[in-house]
Amino acid sequence: MASTASSETVHVDLGYRSYDIVIGQSLLADSARQFREWLSITNDDPLWCMVVTDEIVHYPYAVAVENSLKETVSHVGSAIIVPGEKSKSLEQASRLYDELVTFGADRQTVVVAVGGGVVGDLAGYVAATYARGLRFIQVPTTLLAQVDSSVGGKTGVNHAQGKNLIGAFHQPAGVLIDTNSLTTLPEREYAAGLAEVIKYGVILDGDFFDYLEARVDGLNNRDPEILRHVIARSCQLKAQVVTQDERETTGLRAVLNYGHTFGHAFEALTGYGTLLHGEAVAIGMICASRLAEKLGRISAQDTQRQIDLLSAVELPTEVPKELKSMANQIIERMLLDKKTVAGSLRFVLPDRIGHVETVRGVAPDLAVTCL
Repeated sequence: MASTASSETVHVDLGYRSYDIVIGQSLLADSARQFREWLSITNDDPLWCMVVTDEIVHYPYAVAVENSLKETVSHVGSAIIVPGEKSKSLEQASRLYDELVTFGADRQTVVVAVGGGVVGDLAGYVAATYARGLRFIQVPTTLLAQVDSSVGGKTGVNHAQGKNLIGAFHQPAGVLIDTNSLTTLPEREYAAGLAEVIKYGVILDGDFFDYLEARVDGLNNRDPEILRHVIARSCQLKAQVVTQDERETTGLRAVLNYGHTFGHAFEALTGYGTLLHGEAVAIGMICASRLAEKLGRISAQDTQRQIDLLSAVELPTEVPKELKSMANQIIERMLLDKKTVAGSLRFVLPDRIGHVETVRGVAPDLAVTCL
């Protein structure tokens, strides 16, 4: 991980698909220079970009990127979607295909996603599938997207029966993270991003979990230096997993789904958007840790540490009342989870803070006792 006075760079080593994540402050005004470096395109060469964003992020963040691009590129288009999880749909993907056709996009066009996870997942999926694959760049503006969805190449949209059931692996050409965007992020959205940060501590780095416990005030106050370190470390941890298991073929990448088997079911059953993704994951982490307790894999003290840290950053840890009476529906949703094999539930479960394993053959009736 390289760093300068103004930024840090995390490298994702995937051979010819390798790319950098650049993290710092006030990076958007000069984003075109960074994009051209990643794309190996000089200032004299033409470049067509379609910027995909949402109505909330368009001003000031997407506009800043567009203005920077217009200083050097031949043509810049803009597609603005409605904010929220419901925009991660085939209908919205079809609309973006239409936008690209109208724009005159060809195989050399670059899709630039400026926004949160919904924008990045949707734009990345469209880039992966339009003209059999366009290059794209991630400019995540929410904490959740900065530490999770923008890194690793997963793209996709939701199906009525499950989250991210339709998608593709498509690595970006680069990820540009301007931490200034977090200053305008609503409290609830910001806290949702911290769920994924805390997850990294539980699954991969006990020392990082300790660091977060000791800096709750700085996290809640959005201290710039703490955030820069937290984002960089989170990206580094995810990059380490992605480089070893890019397409989830060895099972290693599955550790990133800690809390997600429960969490995705909660999101689907409450209606996408009712629970933010990070909120659902926070609750799912505690359900998974309780399940690990029942299986004798982890102590109640380690579960309580997770509850305390999640609660300290204003995240929910209790299953909503309406879901506690929906055990059968939760099981049905969990059986749709990508970690399920031949109808057998698999969970990512901790055996200590800093390490998790994938556990097969968990009885559904036991799992739902952890709600």
